[in-house]
Amino acid sequence: MTPRYVQLLKNVALPPVALIRQTFRVMEAGDVAAAVHDAMADEPSVASIKPGMRIALTVGSRGLASLPQLVAAIVAEIRARGGEPFIVPAMGSHGGATAEGQTKMLAHLGVTEASARCPICSSMETVNLGTLANGMEVHVDKLAYEADGIVVFNRVKPHTEFRGDNESGLIKMLAIGLGKQSGADTCHAWGSGYLARSIVDMGRMKLDKCKILFGIATLENAYDRLARVVVVPAEGMIEAERPLLAEAMRNMPRLPLGPLDGLQASGPLDVLVLDQVGKEFSGSGMDPNITGRVSTPAISGGPSVSRIAVLDVSDHSEGNAVGIGMADVITQRLFDKFDREPTYINCITLGTLTMAGLPMTMPDDRSAIQAAVKSCASHTPDAITLIRAPNSLHMQYLYVSEALLPSLRERPGIEIVDELRPMAFDAAGNLVDPWPMHP
Repeated sequence: MTPRYVQLLKNVALPPVALIRQTFRVMEAGDVAAAVHDAMADEPSVASIKPGMRIALTVGSRGLASLPQLVAAIVAEIRARGGEPFIVPAMGSHGGATAEGQTKMLAHLGVTEASARCPICSSMETVNLGTLANGMEVHVDKLAYEADGIVVFNRVKPHTEFRGDNESGLIKMLAIGLGKQSGADTCHAWGSGYLARSIVDMGRMKLDKCKILFGIATLENAYDRLARVVVVPAEGMIEAERPLLAEAMRNMPRLPLGPLDGLQASGPLDVLVLDQVGKEFSGSGMDPNITGRVSTPAISGGPSVSRIAVLDVSDHSEGNAVGIGMADVITQRLFDKFDREPTYINCITLGTLTMAGLPMTMPDDRSAIQAAVKSCASHTPDAITLIRAPNSLHMQYLYVSEALLPSLRERPGIEIVDELRPMAFDAAGNLVDPWPMHP
């Protein structure tokens, strides 16, 4: 029997949608191994690798573009200089906060001992380096600490919980990733408002007390592909990362809302439909830099979306549905995949419990979208502004409602691929409109 709350939605009309393609101006790195080789060949600090040195290479839990190829290329370059590299999973509390879980997470990202051609040494044991002036303990992975040198590897990008001079990147990898569960707990304990300062203070202590040789930073373009590789010396790493963060913000994909020259999309939107949340798309499941939905006042900016409907969680996320608390409505399909263990561990460590909250749950895609449309408080119900995206990372192809088309037809970089037609659902009430393959 259909629930009464679903019956309330049966006459809610959904706007027809058109498929559009956004074209972003991008930089492309090209061959991954060549990009790594060139970056390392041009940086004098790479000469700190000496024959016979055991080198710990940090690899995190994010779905970086070309991650397995990047790791294999860095390992090969370290080995070519006589180093003996091994991988240290550097992902704070992720992977269920266990050594086995973190190794398994790397495997899901395509990084294994076979792919990297070097050992993966995973442990949650840390060394306490000391305390900051505010009393925070600073922890570092014991295996990395005992190595002859550490190469810090990570992507630089805007964070999803705070704004600062350094956000996601090498310094956060030092502070939280290499701090494992205990370090992540300590760093997040004071809340997101202190993260910008905490990661810098912790990172500085680790640069002073650990054998950091250099960092390897990657930047990605709006198509989720590698833009360039940068080697950053240990000395001055904190300051050197900052212009890379500004570049990464300019590179991000975005919804086609607001001025083109703004750092982020802006302006109102009635309904945003995301097919999936997932850790490979954003550390927050769905990126608030894209959606405008934030879990903490330490971050701001982005569009003002009245209702967000999320339809599923990615297989790669393995039930970690962090971020769905920022949605207004989800499907039963997503609810059934929701795994409290990794989601709650992630959110408790971050200190943002609302990100694990369960929104209103509807039986299928159709009723979830109908609930969002009915409740979005639009003053023009016949002109709902709606955008559907695969997730918060892939923004090349979007489905948009009729009300948005006049402005989009005049917007540079927008192509109308397929004209307006009703949303298509199968017999179970789930969307069947296909997504073109991302190049």
